[in-house]
Parts: sequence; structure tokens; C-alpha cells
Amino acid sequence: MTEDCKVLSQTHRLLDRKHSTQLVSLIDKILKKAGLPLKKLDGFCINKGPGSFTGLRIGITTVKGLAFVLQKPVVAIPSMDILAQNARPVINRRFYNGVKKIKAEKSRGHPLQICPIVDAKQNKVYTCLYQSKNGKIVRKSRYLLLPVEELLKRLKGEIIFLGDAIPLYHEVICANRRIKPVFVEEKFWYPRASATVPLALEYFRRGKFENVNRLAPLYLYPKECQIRNRRK
Repeated sequence: MTEDCKVLSQTHRLLDRKHSTQLVSLIDKILKKAGLPLKKLDGFCINKGPGSFTGLRIGITTVKGLAFVLQKPVVAIPSMDILAQNARPVINRRFYNGVKKIKAEKSRGHPLQICPIVDAKQNKVYTCLYQSKNGKIVRKSRYLLLPVEELLKRLKGEIIFLGDAIPLYHEVICANRRIKPVFVEEKFWYPRASATVPLALEYFRRGKFENVNRLAPLYLYPKECQIRNRRK
């Protein structure tokens, strides 16, 4: 929960498959911690994916219900955009490999490259390519769903990696001679409220509101794949 650019209260938990039983209670705890009733909120921000099918559906359904009842606006931000923002506070700090340190952008003469990788199962990752230049993180590709080997063919040079797929593909990434990987520490592998705030405020400022009735998760898997998985 935020007011202007200040985070009033937040929580980070890996709920696995417990979204439906814990999400509403977590929202209530965050509101109480901030000392604000639900009706005082000016609007809602939701991570629309790509990501877990179940998690996205539950999260979006919950926000749609709250927004509909309270008649408040909603902005929906792609998960890759939020995750890429996690690289901002660590670009000039030591990363979890304990040795590598990114140099300041001005001394490098070219933009830093950022690549979130999220486990999409079936030996694939959700990803997107970004650059950090002049204090801004800018998206440079479409949102992608592909095998990590295909992703690596698109990359060259020094790349900042973050996301929960790092442990799965660490060796494959390090073995690629076209790139120089830098791995962000684990606490930055997941979307964070503090990283979402600047994006959400910009969406609100520009009036990029969702039609609540049409708000849906950003899926990259084809529909036939989703149906087939549910039948198994």
C-alpha cells in the first residue's frame, strides 16, 4: 500500500497454491498496518502476468471484485516490467556471486542489459529484454515464452539476470560464451511492492486504467495448452 511514492505497508510471501485462502486476509492485514480502511483507497494496481495461471486468476478476480464494489480505478502492469525494476537498487552493488560488481553506466559507455527469467514449466521461461540508460529501465522486446537456449541466442555481452528460473538454468547460462552473466541475489527474484510503485503511479498519472469487466491475465501459453493441462 502506498501514498504518493511512500510505501505505507507491504508483505512478501511465496503462497504456492494457497492464494485463495490467504490473499484476502493478507490484504486486510496490510490495510490495518497502514491504518487505512479499504474505502479510503483511491485505486488498485495488479500484476497481470505472465506467471502462474492460478495465481493470476485469483489475484485479478480479487481486485476486480474490490474495484467493482468500491467503484475505484485499476491499473494492470506486466510482471516482467515489475521484475526488471528490481535491478535498479542493485546495479551498483555486489551481487550474490560475491565477486562481480557492475560498473557505473557512465563509465561503460553503453546501456546495461537486464533479463528477467521466470520458470514457465515445460522447460521454458517467461522473459523480456530491457536496458538501463540515463536512470530509466526501458523494455526492448516483446514479452516472451521460450526455451532458455532460444533466449540465449538473442543475448550478447554483459547481462543482469534475475528471477526464479536462475537455479534451473544457471549452468546453461554460464556455459554460453556469448554473454557475461551477472546474477542478482535471491531476494530480488520476485516482484516487489517498492518496485511496483513508480510504475503504478505513472500509469495513474497517464490515466492507463483498465476496463474492470474486461480485465484478464496476460497469458503467453496458447489456450489449447491451458485446456490440456487442466484435463491432466
